[in-house]
Amino acid sequence: QVQLVESGGGSVQAGGSLRLSCRASGRGLSGYVMGWFRQAPGKEREFVAHTTWRGYGTGYADSVKGRSTISTDNAESTVYLEINNLKPEDTAVYYCAADNDKQISSSWTDYDYWGQGTQVTVSS
Repeated sequence: QVQLVESGGGSVQAGGSLRLSCRASGRGLSGYVMGWFRQAPGKEREFVAHTTWRGYGTGYADSVKGRSTISTDNAESTVYLEINNLKPEDTAVYYCAADNDKQISSSWTDYDYWGQGTQVTVSS
């Protein structure tokens, strides 16, 4: 069992930055793929970024590539997502997720554990 707790969301102006945090706890964390997803009202949940605790398998959605960084602090069991140059279309609830499959996936259906989500609102 893995527990995930996100924090760091909020309201920002377009062009600003946010760093989201996901504190993970549970057994065997090092073997999990960690992902960030988001869901805007009336839209499907979509992939944002993924990585592993061992530092490989980092990937980004085209919508955030070049202005987003996913990273881990293994000592703190925390995954971060920093997004710069935020746009109104980045407004969504952001979720942290963990996948215990060795294959790295960008499909939310492959992830086994989810946090409660943190709201990000970007105003123009």
